[in-house]
Amino acid sequence: MLDLNDPSLYINRELSWLQFNTRVLAQTGRKELPPLERLKFVAIYGTNLDEFYMVRVAGLISLYKAGVQETGPDRMTPAEQLAAIREYLHREKSELESRYNEIIKELGGEGVRITSFEHLDVEGRRRLEEEFYEQIYPVIIPIAIDATHPFPHLNNLSFGLAVKLSDADGNIKHGLVRIPRLLPRFLRLERTFVPIESVVEHFIGDLFPGYTEIASTPFRVTRNADLAIEEEEADDFLEMMEEGLRSRNKGQIVRLELTGNADSDLVEFLQGHLKLDSEDIYYYRSIPLNLGALWQIVGEKSLAHLLLPGFTPKTLPPLDRDELYHAIENQDLLLYHPYESFEPVVKFIQQAAADPDTLAIRMTLYRVGAKSPIVKALIDAAIDGKQVTVLVELKARFDEENNLRWAKKLEDAGAHVVYGIPGLKVHAKIAQVIKRQKGRLKSYLHLATGNYNPGTAKIYTDLSYFTARRDFNADATRFFHFLTGFSTHTKLNTLYMSPTQIKPKLLQLIEKEANHGAEGHMILKANSLAHPEIIRALYRASQKGCRIELIIRGICCLRPGIEGVSETITVSSIIGKYLEHPRIYWFKHDDPGCYISSADLMPRNLDRRIELMTPILEPGLGERIEQILTLQLADNRLRWILNPDGRYTLVEPEEGERLVDSQELLEKYVNKLARRSQRKPSGNYVKRLAEKLLKES
Repeated sequence: MLDLNDPSLYINRELSWLQFNTRVLAQTGRKELPPLERLKFVAIYGTNLDEFYMVRVAGLISLYKAGVQETGPDRMTPAEQLAAIREYLHREKSELESRYNEIIKELGGEGVRITSFEHLDVEGRRRLEEEFYEQIYPVIIPIAIDATHPFPHLNNLSFGLAVKLSDADGNIKHGLVRIPRLLPRFLRLERTFVPIESVVEHFIGDLFPGYTEIASTPFRVTRNADLAIEEEEADDFLEMMEEGLRSRNKGQIVRLELTGNADSDLVEFLQGHLKLDSEDIYYYRSIPLNLGALWQIVGEKSLAHLLLPGFTPKTLPPLDRDELYHAIENQDLLLYHPYESFEPVVKFIQQAAADPDTLAIRMTLYRVGAKSPIVKALIDAAIDGKQVTVLVELKARFDEENNLRWAKKLEDAGAHVVYGIPGLKVHAKIAQVIKRQKGRLKSYLHLATGNYNPGTAKIYTDLSYFTARRDFNADATRFFHFLTGFSTHTKLNTLYMSPTQIKPKLLQLIEKEANHGAEGHMILKANSLAHPEIIRALYRASQKGCRIELIIRGICCLRPGIEGVSETITVSSIIGKYLEHPRIYWFKHDDPGCYISSADLMPRNLDRRIELMTPILEPGLGERIEQILTLQLADNRLRWILNPDGRYTLVEPEEGERLVDSQELLEKYVNKLARRSQRKPSGNYVKRLAEKLLKES
């Protein structure tokens, strides 16, 4: 009997994540995409890598220093993982630079340049010199480093120049020039973008008068940015979070980025002061530091023609005709964002806030955005005297500051604000509205796989579910009472909540489907699969012959295709224009068979977070979801397949086979359905959408 705890059956979590970011990088080589669209994926790759270093690598370094030897079912030690990560990223660096240079060359053919100050013509230099003295010189900070000027503290993601200077007597001095984040990363001259450090570098002599520049190099530092919060010891959770945010810039430095031609003396100077291992220094020959800042260029409106055509989300029947709450009373509704508009979700709160019949609004907020119309509507409702209860998850990583600001405004308006549950993050996506109509209370519910954020709803695919079902609303009421009270034994009857209910239910569903042997079939779609118990359950199901199709965008620690263990399991990953974000769990022989959730298949989601999983009881809605999953599994343009060795292969159409880009097809058909709904009476157009997609694909 095979030992399912054998570490060779598991892919390391961190190395699996690196494979995901490599798939993001691969989008930069898709020649059929416009050049700025490909540059966007360079920016995404860089932003992803920043967070990976701030959290995952920083965590591994802490474990290594603490003497921890094993961290997961693959049994790689922190030291082994750090070595593998460094080797992987140093090796991938050349591909990143090559792809970036290809894109820059192609942009040059479109009249768009990213070039240094030294390569500008006389007029361009004159204009930037004027801008330097008016806009930059007053706010940058030249810093001398010597016995009386200690090396300064550098905040997380600090960016600047290290300089080596000589005085009139030939004495060597070192210094820094800090470039504040409030300055643009690139200075713009029509269609030419100039990295700010090349402009500052040209005027080093003016920043250190009387000294001669010998060498300079741009640099960027990354710190451990994971907050360590002792919740049980906190008297004031808001104050504790504010202090934690301030401490984020004091974490250990875990990465130094430099340009490839960096002066060796300056490297030694920086490394000595930052106390960093040489393996955590990354040299880039031909790409700017801080790749995430390329969004400044990608977002330039005058260059929109160099991106893929924009898509306007559509409002389909019955919501294009019927009043929202009336439509929810008549039937359960399922929306698939961003193809279908997120506006009904916003209106769900806005209309409730404005309706005098509304008694209470309750919801959870995880990531809502800086200018949230939903939070503004909640504030209006509270000011109007309605009972507004909001759980604002202050521990939502890198959104803590934004959530703190909204929490204070909600409290000031009179809302009852809960700041999470001690020891657990609240990641569930749920909103409930209670109204008094004709002397009776009526409840309406929204459940989702994604955040209440209209901005990300335009680029993340997610499912929204509206219902007026009494049993679901009873569970929702029980759930909110759990969040605001002291109950530790809350059990929901029709919905499922982690950490107590979702994992047992999923394990039960997997085992039940496995008992059907070769007739069994399940499709699980999630962002990540890393929970050892879930993986072992899937292995056991495969050993019984059950057909298992996994659509996992990012981390997947399961190895498919291993003889005697996972021969019937396939793992797909879809990387495209939109970030695939829904969590969908479908089982052929279960009734109802289809579940949507906020929870990924990871220990943190199933064991250490408050999540919700919703059964889709309406057969027509379950069929729609199944058809969408089937379409994605037919994708031969955006889909990658995981091999047993942990590497991914891009699926390509066979000769004569029709090209199936699931995201593009969904855009086209939702557009078509929106046009048809203008001419025909309301009907189940979205179900017919999926049927036509599958038929024609």
